[in-house]
Amino acid sequence: MRDTVAPARREAGSSMRRIYAVILRHLFVMRRSLPRVLELAYWPTMQMLLWGFITMFFLRHSSWVAEAAGVLISAVLLWDILFRSNLGVSLSFMEEMWARNLAPLFVSPLRPHELALAMMIMSLIRTVISVTPAALLSLPLYDVWVFSLGLPLVAFFFSLLMFGWSIGLFVSSLVLRFGLGAESLAWVAIFAIQPFSGVYYPVATLPDWLEWVSGLLPSSYVFEGMRAVLFDGRFRVDLFLASLALNLVYLALTAGWFVYSIHVARRRGLLLQQGE
Repeated sequence: MRDTVAPARREAGSSMRRIYAVILRHLFVMRRSLPRVLELAYWPTMQMLLWGFITMFFLRHSSWVAEAAGVLISAVLLWDILFRSNLGVSLSFMEEMWARNLAPLFVSPLRPHELALAMMIMSLIRTVISVTPAALLSLPLYDVWVFSLGLPLVAFFFSLLMFGWSIGLFVSSLVLRFGLGAESLAWVAIFAIQPFSGVYYPVATLPDWLEWVSGLLPSSYVFEGMRAVLFDGRFRVDLFLASLALNLVYLALTAGWFVYSIHVARRRGLLLQQGE
């Protein structure tokens, strides 16, 4: 009996050590990557904020959706423009990193600003391809025609597109600096602004001490403008100009930061260190 128990205990002990080794390996990876640690608490917090504000708004305005048919679906479609335009830039950049193609790219005559422009054009193409089928299906499924917004829809589209480019260029710069361990920032950064953009509820729903955050986001002016078109039938030029001004500032800053990050990466040899 003892001869049978001893090997079983040794095997159990060895098994526990192997399990501990795998756990330890992942703990070491987490310890070296702050974005991984922050992400654990990030998503539950963002979901709580977003749905908390949605619940507060509908408790106070239960008949709001009935006043403008399709306002929520239109908001979803416009939000997806911002989401896809961000991913169109950041994923295009990360695909080059996944393929370990950054160093060969910059051995060629390609300039950093040319790469940034190419990624923005790819973002436009990806966004149009991804959003168009959803917009077309909203009519037969929900009797909502987002194109009924008319010319303001074009303004909303390009404003959100520009803001998505800014976020994508900023995220690409961070991924280049911190490696692919920070690639989740492509999703983290965009959803961080969602509760403060007033996508599904007016900005006035936010506490007073958070409204100033919304005032710094071009997306908040777009969604307020969308509701003005749907509820009041008028295009708020002041909101569009505010979003455009902020977009131009952010796009200039993030494009400059991206070009500078490429310059620093070349000097420090980071283009050849593309792992996590």
